[in-house]
Amino acid sequence: MGKAPVTQSVIELIEPGLLAKGLELVDVEFKKEGKNWVLRVFIDKEGGVTLEDCQKISRLAGDLIEVEEVIEPAYTMEVSSPGLNRVLKKEKDFIRFCGKKISVQCHAPLNGKKSFIGCLINFKNQSIYLDMDARRSLNLVLRCRSAGYRSTDGRLLRAIGRSQ
Repeated sequence: MGKAPVTQSVIELIEPGLLAKGLELVDVEFKKEGKNWVLRVFIDKEGGVTLEDCQKISRLAGDLIEVEEVIEPAYTMEVSSPGLNRVLKKEKDFIRFCGKKISVQCHAPLNGKKSFIGCLINFKNQSIYLDMDARRSLNLVLRCRSAGYRSTDGRLLRAIGRSQ
């Protein structure tokens, strides 16, 4: 049986420690940039993340990753908040952004368009209800995938919400 992907191993390793400190693990990325590997850990909490939070989690994650040896190549670790333009990946992300403006990008056209911007009216039963203006609305039914969400017809979606 093969090894779990690095991102999944890191999530399983550090998420309990973050939750114990009142922090949310938003996302983990592990990718090669040029000749170097970069591990990005995105965290959040009510009221926002401080520099001290990032430093604590960097030490905690670094120690756990080193002890458990989940990453083989040399890498640089970055810990930060998800920023103003936050990718919505989990059901609770969509629920949190109800009533706020989001952008949805499809990899394949939907009604001749790939990009939609509007107010997220509701997220229920794996469906996004997006109000784009007074005359148009959009209803996308989603299927959850490990890499994000897909519409029921297979279109990969990326939704971004802007924190206020």
